[in-house]
Amino acid sequence: MIEVREASDSDRSAWSELVKHSSNGTIFHTPEFLDYHPAGRFRNHHLVLESSGRLRSLMTGALSERDGGVWLRSYPGASWGGPLLDDGDGLDDVEDIVDAIVEYCRARGFAGIEMTLPPQAYFRRPGNNLDFALLRRGFTYRKRELTAVIDLSRMGDDIELAFSDAAGRGVARARRLGLAVVEDPDFSLFYPVLETNLKDRHGVRPTHTLEELERLRSLVGRDRIRQFLAKGPDGVLAGMVMFHCNPRVSLAFYISHDARFQSQRPVNLLYREVIAWARDSGYRFLDLGTFTLDMEVNRGLCRFKESFSARGHFRDTLALGLAGSGV
Repeated sequence: MIEVREASDSDRSAWSELVKHSSNGTIFHTPEFLDYHPAGRFRNHHLVLESSGRLRSLMTGALSERDGGVWLRSYPGASWGGPLLDDGDGLDDVEDIVDAIVEYCRARGFAGIEMTLPPQAYFRRPGNNLDFALLRRGFTYRKRELTAVIDLSRMGDDIELAFSDAAGRGVARARRLGLAVVEDPDFSLFYPVLETNLKDRHGVRPTHTLEELERLRSLVGRDRIRQFLAKGPDGVLAGMVMFHCNPRVSLAFYISHDARFQSQRPVNLLYREVIAWARDSGYRFLDLGTFTLDMEVNRGLCRFKESFSARGHFRDTLALGLAGSGV
């Protein structure tokens, strides 16, 4: 039998170890990552699942008001959440975990549960047992987005053979113009480019302030957040901030460029060098981020990422209404 309770500070050490050894744990599941959020930003409600005194699973979560009720969401301050699974968990185990979470939430009168699951590339042993267990218990898709994932294991020694002709020409042009990609930990060099690009193109600000990004790296470790810059005679033309999500996947959390220098193709060269870095660092997959929003496709972004051999993987958000509440 699985017992569920709210996590406490005394669980942190075991929690971190569980993420490290789980099949689907990522940087977004770690207590260190969640610490960057200031107190009071979210009503944290992380769940610990135990069986026979052993930590069985954990689900990051926070309580949110929705449709006149309180929902448990995992996790509003992270790209994804959902219950952590052991590599040896079969369907019966996964169903027991889901049942325990649902019963816990129902017993406390929560109006519903929502979770965004890591894409399959992030699992040590990919499979759809968790999706199946959720759907069988009445969860439905609130949204399904596509994230651009490159299978690095399918690239040979010459990675540019996996690129489209247009992508390769862009790389060659950037090199002819004297651009180069360097790893540089100074976020202040790239942040103005990121901030301006997001404001001009989308009217939004970066998810993290510069101070939050620096604090986050100090919490999770410098080796887990890396920055690459495309530089030329005109300075920093583009940048990419990479999150070490787990030993299998590196995620490009931020990608941006200075639109004034787009013709020099700095992003092409940046993609090429980061792909090579990720492969040489031992990652199996490189996630270049989503190219859909609410199921609407950004066609230009989609084609550009596909030109570097990326293919769409689902990033699913599922929800279940409880206590007579609809989703």
